[in-house]
This record gives sequence, structure tokens and C-alpha cells, in this order.
Amino acid sequence: MSITNEQIERINALARKKKQEGLTDKELEEQAVLRRVYLDSIKANFRSQVETIKVIDENTGEDVTPEKLKNIQREKGMRD
Repeated sequence: MSITNEQIERINALARKKKQEGLTDKELEEQAVLRRVYLDSIKANFRSQVETIKVIDENTGEDVTPEKLKNIQREKGMRD
């Protein structure tokens, strides 16, 4: 799930309004939903980056990627 620039702008607008004058109950709910979408997007992006990592021992040049990560990469077709 990814977040749009419009959603980020809305999060910022709600944050500014909250500081200046406060939010209605409906706006508080909207803010909570948008924050959850934002956090889920960050987590998904981070997970995607981590899942592409290949760990190489600098002394031996050997692939020492944890088996759990190798299995995830195999499931996604990134590894033989």
C-alpha cells in the first residue's frame, strides 16, 4: 500500500489545524486513518528493502544471508 502526496498534504494540514484551533471528531478519525496508511506504507517499503538484501562475509566473500531471508527471497523469485 502506498500513500499519495495528497494524503501527506492532508496529514500536514490536519496537524497544523490541530495546533491552531483543534480538530472535530470526524477530523480526528480522518487523521488516525491517514496516519495508519502512512505507517503501513513506510513498513511495506522498509520490508521490501530488507527482503532484497544479500549479506556477504567480507573476509571470505561467502554469502551469509540468514536462511529465513533466503527463503523469503526464493518465494518471491529473487533467488534460486
